[in-house]
Amino acid sequence: MELFAAIDFETANSDRKSACQIGYVIFNKTKILNKKSYLIKPPSFDFFFTEIHGITWDIVKKEKTFDKIWKLVWKDLKEIDLFFAHNAPFDKSVLHACCNHYRLPIPHQNFADTVQISKKFWDFENNKLNTVCKNLRIPLRHHDALSDSRGCAQIAIEAFKLGYVI
Repeated sequence: MELFAAIDFETANSDRKSACQIGYVIFNKTKILNKKSYLIKPPSFDFFFTEIHGITWDIVKKEKTFDKIWKLVWKDLKEIDLFFAHNAPFDKSVLHACCNHYRLPIPHQNFADTVQISKKFWDFENNKLNTVCKNLRIPLRHHDALSDSRGCAQIAIEAFKLGYVI
């Protein structure tokens, strides 16, 4: 059985290693199987994106750092065949920056981008996550990593229904 994970990060600032939340959804071509989210204490207390996601230093300062969280996450994700992300270059760069910062192995799985998948299968006014989810009637609490990863997984599932092939 093919197994996938939609993954999403929120960052504290423009530094890619500043992940402050990770959300991921494990799914197959037809349904969501598992979902989890963790707040992360980033390496710096510089928060510039709070107005986007609502996460502050005070919220995460007592949370685990990425290296500790990733050990938990990787137990769930090590068997997946492919990552999905909406704007995959961003989430992939955050994952790689965090792994590099903490000297962790980079996951071997490739990434599929649901922005590109959306462009291929639908003709919406744009391909932003909130627009695609709205048009596909997928509930979304935008800029919450768990909700965003769930929305991404649902987009992929809808594309599979229409014949998307990896």
